[in-house]
Amino acid sequence: MATETTKMIYTPADIKMEVEIGEPPQPPVKCSNFFSNHWKGLVVFLVPLFCLPIMLLNNTPEYRCMYLLLVMAVFWVTEALPLYVTSMIPIVAFPVMGIMSSDQTCRLYFKDTLVMFMGGIMVALAVEYCNLHKRLALRVIQIVGCSPRRLHFGLIMVTMFLSMWISNAACTAMMCPIIQAVLEELQAQGVCKINHEPQYQIVGGNKKNNEDEPPYPTKITLCYYLGIAYASSLGGCGTIIGTATNLTFKGIYESRFPTSTEQMDFPTFMFYSVPAMLIYTFLTFLFLQWHFMGLFRPKSKEAQGSAVGQGWRRCGQEGDRSALQGSWGPMSIHEIQVMILFIFMVIMYFHPQTWHPPGLGRWLTTNVAVLCPLGPTPSLITWKFIQTKVPWGLVFLLGGGFALAEGSKVSGMAKLIGNALIGLKVLPNAVLLLVVILVAVVLTAFSSNVAIANIIIPVLAEMSLAIEIHPLYLILPAGLACSMAFHLPVSTPPNALVAGYANIRTKDMAIAGIGPTIITIIILFIFCQTWGLVVYPNLNSFPEWARLAAEAAVNKTH
Repeated sequence: MATETTKMIYTPADIKMEVEIGEPPQPPVKCSNFFSNHWKGLVVFLVPLFCLPIMLLNNTPEYRCMYLLLVMAVFWVTEALPLYVTSMIPIVAFPVMGIMSSDQTCRLYFKDTLVMFMGGIMVALAVEYCNLHKRLALRVIQIVGCSPRRLHFGLIMVTMFLSMWISNAACTAMMCPIIQAVLEELQAQGVCKINHEPQYQIVGGNKKNNEDEPPYPTKITLCYYLGIAYASSLGGCGTIIGTATNLTFKGIYESRFPTSTEQMDFPTFMFYSVPAMLIYTFLTFLFLQWHFMGLFRPKSKEAQGSAVGQGWRRCGQEGDRSALQGSWGPMSIHEIQVMILFIFMVIMYFHPQTWHPPGLGRWLTTNVAVLCPLGPTPSLITWKFIQTKVPWGLVFLLGGGFALAEGSKVSGMAKLIGNALIGLKVLPNAVLLLVVILVAVVLTAFSSNVAIANIIIPVLAEMSLAIEIHPLYLILPAGLACSMAFHLPVSTPPNALVAGYANIRTKDMAIAGIGPTIITIIILFIFCQTWGLVVYPNLNSFPEWARLAAEAAVNKTH
C-alpha cells in the first residue's frame, strides 16, 4: 500500500532538465549560414563603404556621380535592394551631393516617354480584360491548322505581333494559358505528351514515386513555351513601346542630343528594327524546331513516333480546329470598342503631329455616341484591374535611369568615362560595334535589361563623342541588344514567367538559349552595317550637331 500513497513531486527545474536532456543536440552555428541568410544586408551596408574612397579622394561632381553610379549598379545587378527602390536613390542623393536640384531630378521621373509607356500598358490591359488576345490567337490557329509545327509557328507570330505593342511580360502572361490549352488538346488527340512520366526511386526493393519533384516538361512543351518567351523578347524590339529598354535609350538619346537630325520617331524606328526582328524571330523558330522537334532531322528520336513528323500538314478533321476555338461566337461590343481604340492608338503613334486640329475635342465629344450601343455597357476596363496589373514600379525604374543619365551628363561623369575609353578609337568601327553588342548581351543575361541600358548607354553616348563616331551607331544596337536575353530565368520577365508556369529547368533554358543568342548577335550586327545605313544614311560620319555637342562639353569642362 506504500506504493499507492507515495507521490513523486517534480519541480519545474526537474521538468526543464528532463526536457533539455531529451532534446537532440543542435548543430553548431556556422558563419556560412549567416552570410547566406543576410548577404543582401551586407551588400547594402558594405558596398557604399568600399566605394567611398572614390568620392573622398576626388571630391568633384564627376566622381561623386561615379560613386553613386557604382553603388546603384551593384544594387541593380545583385538586387540587394528591390530594383525600384534602388531607382529612387537619385531623388535624395543628387540634391545632397550637389549634382542636380530636387526639382530637376523629380521632373525626370515623369517624362513624356513614361506617359507613353503607361498608355501602352493600359491599352494592353484593356485587350486582356476583354479577351481579345485569345480570339486573335485562336483565329490564327484556325488559319494555320493544328499540326504541331504549324501551331508553333502561328503562336510565335501572334506573340511577336502582340509584343510589339504591349510589354513582353504582359504578352507572355497572356499567352501561357493559350499554350496550355493547345498542348492539352494535342495531348488529348494523342499527338504529344505535356510532361514526362513521374520519376521513381527504389526503396526496399519497391518503386516509390518521388513526389517532391514535379514532373518536368517534354521537348515539345519546352519548344512551345520557350518559343513564346523568346518571341515576346524579340517582338518587343520592333517598336519603341514594345519594351522598356527601347523607351530607355530613346529618352536618354533625345535628352543628351536634343539637336540631333536623326530622331527616333515611331515610324523610323519600326522601319529600322522590324525587318531584322522578322528574320531573327523566324530563325529562332527554326532553331527551336530543329532542337526540340527534329526539323531537318527525320531520323532523330524527336521527329519519329509522333504526329510531329507530319510536318506542315493541316489537321484532317474540322473538329480539331473547332475544339481549339471553343464557343466564342461573334465579337462582343466590348471587343469591337477595344479593337477600335487599339487601331486608333497605332495610327496616332505613326502620325502624332496630325492629331491636334482645332475643334477635335469638341467633335469627339459630340460624336462619341456613334461608337457606343444604344443600351448601357460595362466599361472597357476597370480601375481596380489597372491598379492590380500595371507595373507601377517599372515607372520608377525608368525614371531612375533617366535621372542617372541626366546626372551623368550634368556632372561631367559620362564625359570623363568616355574620354577614358578614347583608346578604342584605333579599332575599326565594325569591330567596336561588335564588342558593344557582345558586352550588352552578356551583361543583360545576368541582370535587368533596363538597368543595364541605364548604365551603358550614357557611357556610349560620351564615348562616341570622344572617338568622333555617330552616337546612334553605337547607342541603337546596344539598346536593342539589351533585350536579347535567352539563357536564364532571371534574365528577363518572359523567361521567368514560362519557367515558373511550365516548371522548366534552368539547364534546359540555358542550352536552348544558345541558338537565339548567336542568331540575334549575327543578324543585329549585319543589319546595323547594311540596313541601318539605308534608314540613317549618316551613320558612318560624325555629324555637325555631334561635333557641336562635343565642343560644348569640352568648354563646360574648362
